[in-house]
Amino acid sequence: MQGLTSDFRFRIDRVDALLACSLAIVAWAYALGYRLDWAQPDVQIDETAQSAFAEVVPANQPPVLPPGSASLAQGSNWDAMTEELSLLASKHQGRVAIFLKDLGTGNIWTHHSEDLFPSASLIKVPLMACVFFKIRDGQLALYDKLTLRRRHRRGGSGSLKWRSDGERLTVHELLRHMINESDNTATAMILEVLGLNYVQQQFPKLGLVYTGISEEGMSLKSGRVAQENYTTAREMAMILEKIYRGEMVDRPSSEIMMDILKHRKAVTSRLAKGLPKGWEIAHKTGLLRHACHDAAVILTPHGDYVMTVLTGQNASYRTAKNFIDRLGRVTFALYEGVPRYYARAEKKPGQDALR
Repeated sequence: MQGLTSDFRFRIDRVDALLACSLAIVAWAYALGYRLDWAQPDVQIDETAQSAFAEVVPANQPPVLPPGSASLAQGSNWDAMTEELSLLASKHQGRVAIFLKDLGTGNIWTHHSEDLFPSASLIKVPLMACVFFKIRDGQLALYDKLTLRRRHRRGGSGSLKWRSDGERLTVHELLRHMINESDNTATAMILEVLGLNYVQQQFPKLGLVYTGISEEGMSLKSGRVAQENYTTAREMAMILEKIYRGEMVDRPSSEIMMDILKHRKAVTSRLAKGLPKGWEIAHKTGLLRHACHDAAVILTPHGDYVMTVLTGQNASYRTAKNFIDRLGRVTFALYEGVPRYYARAEKKPGQDALR
């Protein structure tokens, strides 16, 4: 009997030890930021959303290149670039998610791209897409005029909050304000004409499984909200790729959205900073509740790519903006054919790579 008791105690001690180890691992992962936010929104995943998502970013998609063509964004050059991105991401003091895809070769590199982050103003990109679905279905027109009222006024970004009550603006004008200036008053007017219920029902049809929108999530307060708007780096990149390929709503709608995204007001930070001469960027930034993001399609003479960088729990917005800028410059170097990548990929033993 004594032997049985000892054996039982040994088993209990072993279970306790395993449980303690598991809790320690969870605490360690939480401290490093490898986690989803606890206050996730309720998301219903349906087969339609999953199918639409898979069409744009299929798993293990092989590179697709025309016969006889070559790209800088493949092979050892691509590997060296992603190595540097990974190193920078690991050193950032805060949460980071990155999704990078070369739109010619299909090469993809990710870093925590499925993690949820407060979407901040990135939510305005799928909101813009919802407008064009309303237009396609004949329930709205691009040049319909909406009237600015006191109830629409919002603080933060944008110039419409200073306009007079009763001023009438076309849907097209409001979209430009909403994207180009990240105007929150324009966003309120757009959201009112669409209806929050319509937008919530439309998001899964866009292929958005985890990106959600709520009235409280649209709040501009700096503190935590009970129901946040969330998104992921992968889903924001998917939306931009659909627009780029003319697959969001239809080709004419996608072309208008792409044009709006290209004409943001001068931005001297994040992925737009240091953009080489002759290149174009179609992007949307976000900044709210310690989150700092940039989601972009970058158009270059040597191939186009989509890059989404989400950051959270940042020490400061300035630090986060500079970090995103550094990531962008690493990708610029590859697409410009800067020798440092060739040197790093082809260096001989004992030879340092050029920095």
